[in-house]
Amino acid sequence: MKSHRKVLTLHLPHRIGFVNITDEVQVAIDESGVQEGLCLVNPMHITASVFVNDDEPGLHRDYERFFETLVPHDPVKQWRHNDTGEDNADAHIKRQLMGREVVVAITKGRLDFGTWERIFYGEWDGRRSKRVLIKILGE
Repeated sequence: MKSHRKVLTLHLPHRIGFVNITDEVQVAIDESGVQEGLCLVNPMHITASVFVNDDEPGLHRDYERFFETLVPHDPVKQWRHNDTGEDNADAHIKRQLMGREVVVAITKGRLDFGTWERIFYGEWDGRRSKRVLIKILGE
């Protein structure tokens, strides 16, 4: 069995944002030489998510509106985590709700997706560099 590890570094200029990383994940699969296997993609930070969905800007704006309504950033003092001097309690909760990682099948050297599925990095506490782990296992 082959194993391949790659780390992406992303820096989003805003507190919340979404980036389609599907092409970068496929490049890592190509580098690995794996034809049949699994690909794990997860952020290496507790205020970011990785998820699979449609690459449609309106949907991404809906995510931001939904999560800001459900778990608003302001007022910052409403969250006990922020008593420690942090201001990102909402980002931790949003990450928990959106999820941590995805595992996608690799078939014939390609991500084995449904028609509209793509892999996204979801940022909940941006404005600094963060890493995303891509781990590929297979033959």
